[in-house]
Amino acid sequence: MRIIEGFESAKLVLSRRDSAQRALEVDDREQAVRQIIDEVRLKGDAALFEYTVQFDGVELSSLEVSKKQITDAYRKVNSELLTALKLAAKRIRAFHMKQKDSLLHENVEEGMGWLIRPLNRVGVHAPGFTAPLPSSLLMTVIPAKVAGVKEVILVTPPRSQGGVSPVTLVAADIAGVDRIFSVGGAQAVAALAFGTESIPSVDKVCGPGNIYVLLAKKLLYGVVGIDGLYGPSEVLIIADETANPAYCAADLLAQAEHDPLALAILITTSRSLADRVNQEVNEQLKNLEHQEIASKSLEDGGMIGVVASIAEAIELANLYAPEHLCLMVDEAASYTDRISNAGCIVLGEKSTVVLGDYVAGPSHVLPTGGTARFSSPLNVSDFIKLTNVVNVDEASLKKLGRAAQAIASAEGLEAHAKAIEKRLKE
Repeated sequence: MRIIEGFESAKLVLSRRDSAQRALEVDDREQAVRQIIDEVRLKGDAALFEYTVQFDGVELSSLEVSKKQITDAYRKVNSELLTALKLAAKRIRAFHMKQKDSLLHENVEEGMGWLIRPLNRVGVHAPGFTAPLPSSLLMTVIPAKVAGVKEVILVTPPRSQGGVSPVTLVAADIAGVDRIFSVGGAQAVAALAFGTESIPSVDKVCGPGNIYVLLAKKLLYGVVGIDGLYGPSEVLIIADETANPAYCAADLLAQAEHDPLALAILITTSRSLADRVNQEVNEQLKNLEHQEIASKSLEDGGMIGVVASIAEAIELANLYAPEHLCLMVDEAASYTDRISNAGCIVLGEKSTVVLGDYVAGPSHVLPTGGTARFSSPLNVSDFIKLTNVVNVDEASLKKLGRAAQAIASAEGLEAHAKAIEKRLKE
C-alpha cells in the first residue's frame, strides 16, 4: 500500500474530487437500462422471462418461488449456518425494535402535529453474484418488517436451472419476506416499479446489485422510492501507536476482498505502525483466497496516511465521510463526539467491521462515496412516512388568519387570501 506523509498530502487524496466528477458523468450503460425498463413496462412478465434467459441462462416456467421450494431449502442449509442466520436476525430485530421505540412517535396537539404510517409494500433486490448475500437480505428486510411494512417482496435471480440459492430462500423466510420471485437485475427493479402480471408494484425498492441495478434505481426514482445509490464499500481506520498491526491489516484486507473498487484506508499518528501494517498486509495477502481482487483494490484505492495527531486524523475522516470508520486508538470511545461524518463507527480493536456486517445488530446498509455527510444508514424511518396534521379552531384562526392573509397577498395569490378572509368574516 502507498504511504503518504503529512496532513495536507493526505487531505488532497481524500477530497473525493474524482468521484464527484464521475457522479456527474452520464454512463453509456444507461441506454441499455432504459431499454430494459421500457420492455418490462410494455411487456410485463414476457420481458422478465426473456431477460432471465438472456442474462442468467435460465428458462423459467414460473416467476414466483413456491412455499415448497422454501421448505425444501432448509434441508440444504447446514445447521451451523442456520443457527448463525437466526442469531443475526434476532440481534438485527432487537436493534431496530429499540430504534423504533426511540424514533417513531406520533404527536398531534395544539392544532398541529404528525401521523406515522408504514409503507404498504416494499421490494428488496438480492443479487446473484458468485455467492449469496444473506446478510444484506436480513439487514434490509428486518427493519422494514419492524417498521410495520405490510408486504415485503423479494426479487433475486436464479443461479442455475436449480433456481434461487437455498441460503437466500432460508434467509428470506427467517427475515419475514412475504413473496419471492426468481428474477434479478435491472428488469427486476423495473418490475417492482411498474408491476407485471405476476409481480406487484411496490412503494420503495431497496437492496444491493451491480451497476445495472444501481442505474435502474436511479432512473426509476420518482416512479418508486429507493433506499439509495450505493457505491463500492469502504473503510477508514484511525490508529495510534497502541494499535495491533495484524488487526489493522486484517480489517483492511476484509474490505479489499469485497471488490476491486473497494477502498481501504489507514490514517495513523505512527510511522512505525504504518510500516508494520504494510508488512502485515503483504504477508496476510499471500494466504487470501481472493488475493487478486484484494491486491487490485489496495493498489488502486488503498492508502496509509501518516499525520501528526489524532485531531488531524479525525479532521480527515470527517472530510472523507467514510462508510465505516474504525477507531483503533487508546480510549476510542472518548473521540466519538468529534466524529460528524461516518456511516458506522467501530470502536476499539476487539470490534471489527466484519461483526457489523453480520451479527452486531445495526443494518450494514450504509452511505458510501462520501454521502455520510448528508445521509444515514438504512433504518426503520426509511420504511415509514409522516403525514402532517393541521387542525385550526376559531381561536387559532383569529390568531393566525391575518398573518396568512398578509403573506398570501404579498405572493399575489388572491384566492388564498380570500379563503382566509371568508372564514374570518364568519
